[in-house]
Amino acid sequence: MTAITLRPPEVVMRLNRLGAAHPTRLSFLRQLIRRATREKWRVRKHLFDLDDNGFGRAVYAVEMPARTYSLVAFSTPLDDENRSDRVIAQAWDTSYVLYDGLPDEAEIARLEANAPLQEAGRYTGSELVLARANKSVRLFEEVASALAEGRQPDEDQLLGVGYLLRTTAVYGNGKFGIADRDEIALRPELAGSFQAEMLTVWLIRSFTFDLVDHIARRRNPAGATKLAPDLRRAMGVGNATGLGMAPFLVRHPLLTHSWFLARETALARVRAEPSTGAAERDAFLKSLGDLRRRVARWHSDDSRQAAATRLLAADLDTLAESLDRLLAEPKPWDAVYRFAEERFSLEGQEACVSLILEPHGALVDDLGDTMKADETPGHAIDGSITCGSLSQALLSCYSWAADIDFADPAANARFWYVSAEKLEPRLGERFEEDGAELEQPLATARDALGLAAALAHEPASSGVADFLLRRPEWRHAVRRAQIVGKYPYAEIHDNLIGAELRPVDILRAKLAFFGARSFDPRSDRWLRIALFSGEPLIEDIAAAGAAA
Repeated sequence: MTAITLRPPEVVMRLNRLGAAHPTRLSFLRQLIRRATREKWRVRKHLFDLDDNGFGRAVYAVEMPARTYSLVAFSTPLDDENRSDRVIAQAWDTSYVLYDGLPDEAEIARLEANAPLQEAGRYTGSELVLARANKSVRLFEEVASALAEGRQPDEDQLLGVGYLLRTTAVYGNGKFGIADRDEIALRPELAGSFQAEMLTVWLIRSFTFDLVDHIARRRNPAGATKLAPDLRRAMGVGNATGLGMAPFLVRHPLLTHSWFLARETALARVRAEPSTGAAERDAFLKSLGDLRRRVARWHSDDSRQAAATRLLAADLDTLAESLDRLLAEPKPWDAVYRFAEERFSLEGQEACVSLILEPHGALVDDLGDTMKADETPGHAIDGSITCGSLSQALLSCYSWAADIDFADPAANARFWYVSAEKLEPRLGERFEEDGAELEQPLATARDALGLAAALAHEPASSGVADFLLRRPEWRHAVRRAQIVGKYPYAEIHDNLIGAELRPVDILRAKLAFFGARSFDPRSDRWLRIALFSGEPLIEDIAAAGAAA
């Protein structure tokens, strides 16, 4: 088999392509579903104590081969004027904890006093994830009313939104006193990237449907019906995500490299396949049909996304019309990809990557185990190299940055900082706002060029260690250059402080690795998505024929 070269970082890591990312079978929620199916996880409602209006508490226990985890959920009254997707909100319709084990009554009472407070609460190492969610108010009420009347809600309206509850935060990794990542990193079921968070959202999805069914039944005990199984499976959990998550791909270079390397390796493996069989063809056709139906329902008020979605729909139509011919060629999956690369929009190209991987689980799923990185040791600077060799490395790794003129105010228009109120990343306007002296080191292109300029005044044979003793302000840029030299997918190949930056492009790239769909930018700084839509319900994963 002739190998296919991986797509290079200068193609993959551009913001416009990152902003067209689609989930694949390597996405984290898909990895979680496959493990749950393989290990036959069992889910049971340990507690479901809600009043007539759906307020109260519930506990869902997930029994795995080695241990049990529990989603502890609280539903509380919330006035409409206090309902907000913003991180600065102080109250939510529902709040959640992923608990390590099965909580007793005293633990549930402790969590009931703290989880609805979210950041203001007090937590212990038994809490692995902290989350909250709001109702999609109009749709939630319409569904509850329909079910109470004994009928199913309007399918088009339901699937057009795609969720009944929308999370506004899913916190892990030691935030606000919950368990540190190190405490669970060696557990096989949670070792992969964001597995605890994905498990939490998967369980929230089930609670969502049970909540609306419960409210409907309490309104009309004799005549209410439940949300139909096919609608439950089609619906997901919404999420509103903003600037706080955008710098993640910059701050975790090894992890970022591992994610993109795995996906690009998977694509190269499939493209190198010399032929295809009927099973792979059928699976591709099914995935293509599913995606075309999703795209037909994909609505966004964002003009750029709306235009991209229209182009994607046309691309998928063209792919369907050309598929027979493409699959008859040598290396048929490479032919499909090259066809997309030559003719499709970026949105269409990245959707094609997802479609190509879908039928080939046996060939690529093992790469899921590589999508993690131990960043705890840090990144020691190699001071033994010469300034000349570091200059050459910068030329190689940051050649894409050479055309950016940071003397132009538009190229230097913004700065990243951490808000004092929420301790989360924010984006400031350099020439309009105070605070640039608090800038975070996320301007990778500017700093790489600055380092190169500083090195130009050094003898090529002098050591980097000596240079940094005299110029310690360049330590972070030297460290970054050495990381990117070893891990080429670690860096976004664009200016992250320019006036044209759309942080939602970075957000979409990360969320696609989670498994998100239905990307709906609400501005250039935050967007809404859906998780687990169309995927198996967690309570159904052990059933015969459950799809991974």
